Amino acid sequence: VLPAMSLDGIIHLDVFENAITSDNFRSFVQGLLTHMNKWPLPNSVLVIDDTSIHKAARIQELVEE
Repeated sequence: VLPAMSLDGIIHLDVFENAITSDNFRSFVQGLLTHMNKWPLPNSVLVIDDTSIHKAARIQELVEE
């Protein structure tokens, strides 16, 4: 289970049968971004740690678009 949480609760969720890969995470972020807003509106900040799947190609580009 891969959730994205805000102060109001879960705003996006994906369930995977196997370990999450960088491709899974990139797909998750694409879906999540449809629920996010531009700064400084609510749900405008994405916080992730530095695990290797979070450093997948295009994650930063997706977020900055």
